[in-house]
Amino acid sequence: MNSHEIDYRILGGDIQVLEVELDPNETVIAEAGAMVYMEEGIAFETKMGDGSEPDQGFMGKLFSAGTRLITGESLFMTHFTHRGGYGKTRVAFSAPYPGTIIPVDLRDLPAGLIVQKDGFLAAARGTKISLHFNQRIGAGLFGGEGFILQKLTGDGKAFIHAGGTIIEKRLNNGLLRVDTGCVVAFEPGIDFDITRAGGLKSMIFGGEGLLLATLRGTGRVWLQSMPVKKLIQALAPNGGNARKESGGMLGGMFDSLTEQ
Repeated sequence: MNSHEIDYRILGGDIQVLEVELDPNETVIAEAGAMVYMEEGIAFETKMGDGSEPDQGFMGKLFSAGTRLITGESLFMTHFTHRGGYGKTRVAFSAPYPGTIIPVDLRDLPAGLIVQKDGFLAAARGTKISLHFNQRIGAGLFGGEGFILQKLTGDGKAFIHAGGTIIEKRLNNGLLRVDTGCVVAFEPGIDFDITRAGGLKSMIFGGEGLLLATLRGTGRVWLQSMPVKKLIQALAPNGGNARKESGGMLGGMFDSLTEQ
C-alpha cells in the first residue's frame, strides 16, 4: 500500500521530540510507549505489525509481528489515526533515551534502509518494517550489534532515533571502521561486518572494546556519538572510571571482582 503523506516537525536540541501533523484519516505508526502527547481527534489502537499489508491474514500478521520479538522489540505497534471530521491534529513521540531524531524519506531509498534493532521510532502508515539478518560470518559469530537488524521499505516518511550527535558519512567504494554500537543505519549497498579490534595489546589496554564494525561499499551510513550502552556505562557508579583506568577487557574484569 502507498504510505500516508504526513507532515512533521522536530522539537528540541539534544533531547528531541517528533511532532507529526495528521489530516483526517491519516495514520502514523510508532513503537509502543513512544507517545508524548496527542491532540483532540486522534484515536490510537495497538495492533500486531506495521499495517503495511492490510489484507494479510491473521497468521501472516502474527509471523510478521513475531519477527520483531527476535530484535528485542514489542510484538505490537501503536497506530495513531486522525478520526476528527476536519482540520489537522498532532501527535508527538520521543525515544526512550536522549538523542537525535533523523527524518528519512523512503522514496529516496528504493532499496530500503537497514536500521539497528532499537533505532526505529515512527513512520507513516504503509511503511514495511521487516527483519534483516546480516549474512556476514563475523557478525554471525559474535552476535550482538550488527547481526539482527531491521529493514524499512516504503514510499513515505520514517523516523529513526540515535544517541548523541548524528554523523552522516557517504562511502564511494570505501571503508569505514566504527565502534560496534555507533552504527545507526546504512543503505543496502553497504557491507556490514564485525571484526577484531587490532592486536592483543590494543584489545586488552585500548579501552575500545574487542570488536569493531567494518562498513565497506557505496552508500550512506548514519552514526551516533553516544550509543545507549556507553550512556549506561557513563551513568553507572565507578563503571566509567574503571574502564578508563584499566582498559576495556581489564575494566570488565575489575567490575566482576568488585561485585563479588
